[in-house]
Amino acid sequence: MNVESLFQEWRSSIDEAAKAKADEVYLREFRKSKKAMLMQEGKDKGHKTGQERESYAYANHEYLELLDALRVATETNAKFQWRMKIAEERIGIYRTHEASKRKEFGNYGN
Repeated sequence: MNVESLFQEWRSSIDEAAKAKADEVYLREFRKSKKAMLMQEGKDKGHKTGQERESYAYANHEYLELLDALRVATETNAKFQWRMKIAEERIGIYRTHEASKRKEFGNYGN
C-alpha cells in the first residue's frame, strides 16, 4: 500500500469534493426559492388557494428539472464523501500496520 499515493489522491480531490458539496447545498436552498417563484407564477395564472399554487409549483417542469439536478449533485457529493472515507480507512490500516511492525521490531531488541 502506497500511502503517499493515497494522500495525493485525497489532495487532488479536495476542490472537486468542495464543489460537489457546494452544488448540493446551493440546489437545496435554491429549491425553496424556485418553489416560491413558481407559487407566485401560479397566483398570477389564477390559482387562488395556497394549495393550488403549491401543486402548480411542485408539478412544474422547472421544479422537476431542479429536483433532477439536486439528485445528481447529491450523488456526486456522496461519491466524494465515500472516496474520502475509504482513503481515511486505508490510511488508518496503514498506520496500524506500521505500528505493529515497529512493535514487532522493538521486541527483537529485548
